[in-house]
Amino acid sequence: MWKKLWIRQAIKRLDSRKLPLRVIFWDEVEYVPKVPEKVLLRLHSPEAVRALATPTLGSLARAYVEQKFDLEGDIRHILDIGEELCDAATARDPRGSATFAWLRHTRPADRRNIGRHYDVSNDFYRLWLDPRLVYSCAYFRHPDDSLERAQEQKLDLICRKLMLKPGERFLDIGCGWGALLFWAIEHYGVHGSGITLSKEQHAYVQNEIEKRKLGSKMEVHLLDYRELHAGQPFDKIASIGMFEHVGRRNLVTYFNSINKLLKPGGLVMNHGITAADLDTQGLRSGISEFVEQYVFPGGDLVHISRVLEALGKAGLECLDVESLRPHYAKTLWRWVERLQASAERARELVGEEKYRIWRIYMGGSAHAFSRGWMSLHQVLAGKVHEDGSLPYPFTRDHLYAE
Repeated sequence: MWKKLWIRQAIKRLDSRKLPLRVIFWDEVEYVPKVPEKVLLRLHSPEAVRALATPTLGSLARAYVEQKFDLEGDIRHILDIGEELCDAATARDPRGSATFAWLRHTRPADRRNIGRHYDVSNDFYRLWLDPRLVYSCAYFRHPDDSLERAQEQKLDLICRKLMLKPGERFLDIGCGWGALLFWAIEHYGVHGSGITLSKEQHAYVQNEIEKRKLGSKMEVHLLDYRELHAGQPFDKIASIGMFEHVGRRNLVTYFNSINKLLKPGGLVMNHGITAADLDTQGLRSGISEFVEQYVFPGGDLVHISRVLEALGKAGLECLDVESLRPHYAKTLWRWVERLQASAERARELVGEEKYRIWRIYMGGSAHAFSRGWMSLHQVLAGKVHEDGSLPYPFTRDHLYAE
């Protein structure tokens, strides 16, 4: 009885929205759309129809990952249809997912969470990242920039905003595979220090330091930001794509830690994903629950105003804020395209389930950035001298000169 009810409910929903979606049920019965078809959905069991009858973006993503159905078609069309099917554009509960309200960001928990996300396989990440393994939003000066070029432009933009100078002590919190540190050392002559909680990233960076003979100019540590105590403060600090893991309750602690590590007159760049809604605790239509379960356990998004508030409470002065939301949408679409082009190898490296997780997660994230459901901001701040001064140019000319 319930199967027939779900089927009727699913067909009613499809009919009312006139979506370009053809559905083949487990018994080979077909639903043919009233408009030209763009996507084919193959259901593998009666249980799979439930996700179609009462859908959220999160439940559909979960059913796809668990291989309850297959999807054929362009990933952009798939996500557009998914949004309309779930009425996701109007599902704007400002509280979002209650899951995020109860997260505890202990040091052991954060280590486990980072390991689950980043210690997948370096070879897997190589399939779809640029050669420098930059796993954060690129910066497209021109729409047709290659991903490689756009990532180099992002690295250099950060260095320019921080006004890096030869001989300065530069810290990268959550340094990933070291791309920013290597760029800053090569092009700006700094002494670089990096910390990460990912064992695979740490091993990779350590190996690169030895290979490039940079032992006197760079070091990397397997450390939590709360465990780092610098005997000598840093001139400049960057945190790129890391503070999403901090947790809203720890934001002031996080910026306080940065303040203690930064010398007076020093600058810090915080680059990270932010929420679109002021009081959200997650993303719409069940997305937060899906991401928490499969992708970013312990992830937490806050509005840019909360970031600035925490930064101010920690005694840092905001100097510049820039939104890179369209840049991240473009970056993610490029990643998805590259992952799909290497689908066979990806499945060999991480298996079918993880391939599906990353395909739908990155595609869904690209869609969310495109739709303005979340954003990304670069926030530049400084630590003032005792007299209140903080040397910084009056204009942004130094950022955009070729």
